[in-house]
Amino acid sequence: MTKRIQAKHKIDRRLGQNIWGRPKSPVNRREYGPGQHGQRRKGKLSDFGTQLRAKQKLKGYYGNISEKQFRGYYHEALRLKGDSGENLIGLLERRLDAVVYRAKFVATVFAARQFVNHGHVRVNGRRVNISSYQVKVGDVIEVKDASKQLAIVLEANQLAERETPDYMEVDHKKMTAKFTRVPGLTEVPYPVQMEPSLVIEFYSR
Repeated sequence: MTKRIQAKHKIDRRLGQNIWGRPKSPVNRREYGPGQHGQRRKGKLSDFGTQLRAKQKLKGYYGNISEKQFRGYYHEALRLKGDSGENLIGLLERRLDAVVYRAKFVATVFAARQFVNHGHVRVNGRRVNISSYQVKVGDVIEVKDASKQLAIVLEANQLAERETPDYMEVDHKKMTAKFTRVPGLTEVPYPVQMEPSLVIEFYSR
């Protein structure tokens, strides 16, 4: 088992939720946390604990991105006009690896990051290998021709466990996706409830 798979399963177990909605998540079998104290009765979380849990869940969902990078998204969300929580979701959904994942070009957000980093993706015809690249409305993302027959791409396309969202136009025959608009929280197909307002509160302390 790779470190990436272990990390993904560890996040699910620690949070006690199947945050990606994957059928093979260990939470489907064991709803308690990992380690020898995992089955202890959990006390009620404080306000800080609730905010921290919301941050861990959202940060973990997008491939467990670094704290420095995640805090950067928080500051950018504050700078933008409108609701900071909605802005935070918009910034995360505009990540190139998130777009590749949403388009079902690969099966997991961890695989999407690796897929982008290895140079399999083009944005508006130009190769981009930075997973945190911010996609703009109207951008066309495509899998390069030499990568369209990779096993991970063909397998992901057949996944029935999730659909592509309405804010993207995806052509799986051509392996292209157009990012049509920045989504709001209610439009993003999270398998579990995300609470970006609590994340904003956590960093605002």
